[in-house]
Amino acid sequence: MCNFKYFKKFFVFIGFFATLTSWAGSYEDYFNAIKFDNVKTVESLLQRGFDPNTVNPAGVHGLMLAVKEPSLKVAELLASWPKVKTEIRNEQDESVLMLAAIKGYLPLVKKLVQNDADVNKTGWTPLHYAATTGQVAVLEYLLENSAYIDAESPNGSTPLMMSAMYGSPEAVKVLIQAGADLKVKNQLGLTALDFAVRGNRQNAKELIETGLQRLAAREARQKLLLSKETEPSKSSTEPAAATLPGQPAVTATTTTPTSTPTPTPTSSPNAAPTESQKVTTEPDSSKVVPVVIR
Repeated sequence: MCNFKYFKKFFVFIGFFATLTSWAGSYEDYFNAIKFDNVKTVESLLQRGFDPNTVNPAGVHGLMLAVKEPSLKVAELLASWPKVKTEIRNEQDESVLMLAAIKGYLPLVKKLVQNDADVNKTGWTPLHYAATTGQVAVLEYLLENSAYIDAESPNGSTPLMMSAMYGSPEAVKVLIQAGADLKVKNQLGLTALDFAVRGNRQNAKELIETGLQRLAAREARQKLLLSKETEPSKSSTEPAAATLPGQPAVTATTTTPTSTPTPTPTSSPNAAPTESQKVTTEPDSSKVVPVVIR
């Protein structure tokens, strides 16, 4: 009986040791495969149950390592694996999506976003990183997936500012056309135009200046339209004619004086005018027009 218990413990120990050895071998195989972009080995290990969120001895996630190498085949496999954690950060608070965005790895960016990577993380965002290196395709994809176009970095800088100073004219154009704020300032009081000037980016400077001119013209048109809508019409400001209680309103008229006949001269300059030649000084009562009482 004692011998049976002894052998039972021995086999349990052997099984545990074999499992540990197998896991250690898989661990080394996994990170070696990541380093050399051996996607078949990584996929085989994952299918056998290896944890895709395993970190190396330095504490770095396999997906983060794949992006840094870069081992893009392995990175895309891990990014789309159901149990992987896509929202992981390095010591600089950079996410895997940010690193993929700054390099312009659009297929990887798509897989990360589809697997719940944070498009609008606090602080520096993937859109900032894509704008900094002028990754137009990545910019457009992130904007289509609800990336906040005027996201603020820790010092209040926006993706347009980064693109104006470090990116490309095409990236600047994409952001302006998508509605980036041209007037916003960061904590240093600098606008996107200031960034373009400081970076000596003439093309970006001209694009932003054109955008500001169009914005000013649009605001002027809107202001004019608003003033026309609020301006009272002349007919509404004229006072209505006063009427007596119970009487309909009538139009005010005035008395039309009768014309004065020209006297006919007589043969004698001193002769008194006849009755028919007398000038009528009183108005003809039959031609008097009534005046409305106000």
